[in-house]
Amino acid sequence: MAKRILLLVGDYVEDYEAMVPFQAMGSIGIEVDAVAPDRKKGEVIPTAVHDFTGDHTYKELRGHNFAINKSFDEINPDEYDGLYIAGGRSAEYIRLNKRVLEIVQHFFEKNKPVAAICHGIQVLTAAKVLKDRTLTAYVAVGPDIELAGGTWKNIPADQSIIDDNLVTSPAWPGHQAILRDFYKLLGITISL
Repeated sequence: MAKRILLLVGDYVEDYEAMVPFQAMGSIGIEVDAVAPDRKKGEVIPTAVHDFTGDHTYKELRGHNFAINKSFDEINPDEYDGLYIAGGRSAEYIRLNKRVLEIVQHFFEKNKPVAAICHGIQVLTAAKVLKDRTLTAYVAVGPDIELAGGTWKNIPADQSIIDDNLVTSPAWPGHQAILRDFYKLLGITISL
């Protein structure tokens, strides 16, 4: 039976951090339901492209439209094998949604695999699930992890960290690492 993953996104989610995992997981037969608070199946959300151009922080450009394929109000977390939280600006506001926090807490209470990338970790800090965890995130989110009782590790952007059921990566260059580790947590083996 195929694994089923809940992908949490919102307006101005980082383009790569929504589209790449959605497409990569789908390409190996994982069923991915992309949801955003207050959005219904068939609606689209705007994405943002984050790039570094020599400034001290990233530059944000308008990205693609990303299709929501499951209505947020229909989510039952018991029906999912894992949770993937995309980064970008959306994380700072979807973490204000009480139902989002309840969904995240469910996955931790049930010890189901959770992947979070870049600013997506802000959702985990608001859900209060990081006490005594070691993880990574975009550098600006590091202090939030420490304030939430976790240990932040500053690692290269193309790597990831596993701590029990949680895998995190600092930014979209880490897709290969975070997806590989998420598959391991899901018990998926890919052989060539």
